Amino acid sequence: MNKKVILISIDGMRPDGLKACGNEYFKELEKMCSYTYNASSVFPAVTLPCHFSMTHSVTPQRHGILTNTYVPQVRPVSGIFEKIQAAGGVSAMLYGWEPLRDIASAGTLKFATYINAYMQESGDTVLTDEAEKLICQHKPDFVFLYMVETDEKGGHDNGWMSDEYLRRINIAIGNAKRIIEKFKDEYSIIIMADHGGHDRNHGTDLPEDMTIPLFFYGPDFVPGMNIRGASLLDIAPTIADVMGVLSDSDWEGKSLINNR
Repeated sequence: MNKKVILISIDGMRPDGLKACGNEYFKELEKMCSYTYNASSVFPAVTLPCHFSMTHSVTPQRHGILTNTYVPQVRPVSGIFEKIQAAGGVSAMLYGWEPLRDIASAGTLKFATYINAYMQESGDTVLTDEAEKLICQHKPDFVFLYMVETDEKGGHDNGWMSDEYLRRINIAIGNAKRIIEKFKDEYSIIIMADHGGHDRNHGTDLPEDMTIPLFFYGPDFVPGMNIRGASLLDIAPTIADVMGVLSDSDWEGKSLINNR
């Protein structure tokens, strides 16, 4: 492994929601990271299809998962977890929505932690606590930390851009800040969303659903640089490039290292 990576996915976080949530840390992210507020999700902009596209660098029409119900790929494409395992790396996933388990195929995770977000006030914060402990103790090569409450308790329960939605983004960004400040000298770190949303829903081709923010921190990325033409499909190739892992020949995205 060339370098280690932490990927933080904040479900349903719209760019304008991030800017309006009251947490000013996004301004620090702009200074520290290569970033964009205009990256593209995939259609349909739904959580499981988006995350499968994020980790496998193909569209939902290619991997075949079009809803939040997992179906096996007819023509399997290897994802980033498989590529890291093949290179001898160790991966961990911490997540608050149980169906997300299927983005990593059996045997590719050394560590996996699931916490039901509805069982406590902030499962996202508890997962972040667990991520800190795991990274400190085991130093896995790749860590995927997924936060769901922006989407579930914020968007779906109260509406995108509601006060509760913005409060949940504020909490999530605070959690991401903790991870960056603790591990920025050891890991490259990506913060992103899978999709946006409108009213109490998402999944359409509306810009509110399809536009997402991306932030890339680490020695391979130019601080303060605005990234152009980025999409969810670029996440796996970028992680592979940072880590020195071979991309898959079926991947459709591109590495965003030094993108201009």
